[in-house]
Amino acid sequence: MAKKNYDELVKKILTNIGGRDNISFCTHCVTRLRFNVKIKDMVNEEEIQSLSGVLGVQWSGEQLQIIIGPEVKNVYSAVCKEAGFEEEESIDENLDKPKEKFKITKIFEAIANCVIPMMPAMIASGMTRLICTLLTMWGLMDAEGSTYLILNTLADAVFYFAPVFVGANAAKQFEIPQTMGMLMGAVLVHPNLVTALSSGNAVSIFGLPVYATSYTSTIFPVILCVLVMAQIWKLLGRFIPSVVSTLLQPLLTMLIMLPIGLCALAPLGAFIGTYLSSAIIWLYENTGFVGVAILSAAYPFLVMTGMHMGLVTYAFTAFMSVGYDPICYTANIMANLTQGAAALAVSLKTKDKSLKSNGIAGGVTALIGGIMEPPLYGVNMKLKKPLYCAMIGAACGGAIAGLGQVKAYIMGQTSLLGIANYVGVSTANVVWMVVAMVVALVVTFVMTYLMYKEEK
Repeated sequence: MAKKNYDELVKKILTNIGGRDNISFCTHCVTRLRFNVKIKDMVNEEEIQSLSGVLGVQWSGEQLQIIIGPEVKNVYSAVCKEAGFEEEESIDENLDKPKEKFKITKIFEAIANCVIPMMPAMIASGMTRLICTLLTMWGLMDAEGSTYLILNTLADAVFYFAPVFVGANAAKQFEIPQTMGMLMGAVLVHPNLVTALSSGNAVSIFGLPVYATSYTSTIFPVILCVLVMAQIWKLLGRFIPSVVSTLLQPLLTMLIMLPIGLCALAPLGAFIGTYLSSAIIWLYENTGFVGVAILSAAYPFLVMTGMHMGLVTYAFTAFMSVGYDPICYTANIMANLTQGAAALAVSLKTKDKSLKSNGIAGGVTALIGGIMEPPLYGVNMKLKKPLYCAMIGAACGGAIAGLGQVKAYIMGQTSLLGIANYVGVSTANVVWMVVAMVVALVVTFVMTYLMYKEEK
């Protein structure tokens, strides 16, 4: 989509949403514009769906999601310019709007929003770990040298200090100053606290016992703490006079949060993270290749419902607790590759110029960029047969990966480039994953090409 078309597209989108006044919040992710609207009935979904440049429209709770694809950031900037929004900032919402119904997907979305912004840092750390592994394996770097020490520190830093990063994102999610979330996270990983809790001696605050455990490389403890901290912060803001709020609100919030967090919430979060990882590992060990195959095939439906957000959280927890992910990354990669392969097969066979363009663009985006939404919504879901073929191909690839017991050792790309994630303990791990990826691609492409029939 050429840049000259952004303004025209944005004007049509805003018109069919009900205008700027019907929008209470506007943001975006890697492929979608996300609008919280005040009056749902004012949105003309069919008209938005028909716009050139729009790949799909769906609702997640009360949030309207317009699927744009890789150009979403540019379109979002044009939306903000046209409607007068500040980029990356929420606007004042209508306080009289009806209360949103609770949905389980909102929990997954909230947790994922605390973790996903860390992805660039996690990828940098993961790829650094890969470089260290390869260079030492090939004898090009001394594992006892200072260069390795520093690079390995970079590889570990984002995981060790995860509570600080997640605390900042959680504070933004729950609408309090990000530095307060960072402070809570920093307390949990401060060397003094870590040393005291690992010493074996009893630790207490205000006479209340502090549970002895480590919070480095965790995410749930700080998320729970910041969630409660946000309520305390807002409650204090109602009663503290504005003249002294700058001084008292942060201080009182932290003094109240420390005993609640260290004695109850943080230990609870640690248990959640531990048992979540254990549950997924147990499921994998008891279902084997069948579980990987089913998850790979079902992954597109998880994306449609937003349930894949929970898998993102699990994968992050698994990497920090056991050092690898045996199922979620593999399923994600299989789903991305097969959605891209199906779209490319359609583009090769169709004579429709628009469909051919969407197929090529979506296929490349999924295979290289690791983003399945453009081919999923723009091609495969509309035509149905390519979607089914992609699911079968993903199941075949997932089954082979499961049989080989492949494991992802770093958090990297979820595309063809994701093979780097599997470099680790043995060469066989990479070989099995390569075979699985090739089978998934070939099965999907051949089946789609044979089964897809151009409609007259």
